Amino acid sequence: MYQPPHFREESRDAQHALIRAHPLGLLVTAGPGGLIANPIPFLLDVNGGYGMLRAHLARANPQAQDLAVVGEGLVVFQGPEGYVSPSWYASKREHGRVVPTWNYAIVQVRGRPRVIEDPAWLRRQIADLTALREAPRAEPWAVSDAPESFVAAQVQALIGVEIAITHLEGKWKMSQNRSAADRTGVIAGLQAAGEADLAKLVAERSGS
Repeated sequence: MYQPPHFREESRDAQHALIRAHPLGLLVTAGPGGLIANPIPFLLDVNGGYGMLRAHLARANPQAQDLAVVGEGLVVFQGPEGYVSPSWYASKREHGRVVPTWNYAIVQVRGRPRVIEDPAWLRRQIADLTALREAPRAEPWAVSDAPESFVAAQVQALIGVEIAITHLEGKWKMSQNRSAADRTGVIAGLQAAGEADLAKLVAERSGS
């Protein structure tokens, strides 16, 4: 992706944290029929290096067949994002030479996909993903709450995928190219607009 140096985020910890906080990745593959993109919830395992993504998808999904033959896949994870009004800039009042923009944090992952059809792996995958997302709930649901025959039928309709990450690229476009006064205005504007997560990222990149 287009990557001006001042927007580049090279911290692997920050990249991994965004993936975990925003696990619905856009999985992109280029197979025999052309490009396919699907939103897929991922789990990230880190045991040194860049890490491993794992997920499951419907066996009927054409991308499932592509994953078995393509040598590389791309997954895009979108973090906080939002519109930045030029009216928030101090420089608007100084000279007026300002335009709107969009701030965002994003991680692109490239890696080698491996299709998995082992029912035990698939059961572990859906159990892990469910447990993670249900954990904050007062009465968390577990896969074991469903009838065994129903779970078995669901698993048969799925394939698993592991993506060994070969490249991670992070971009945190957080008004780093603006003056300190303009960034202060952006933070205040985002907070007033209810974009607290994005305002926090701008503040972090501003040293505030």
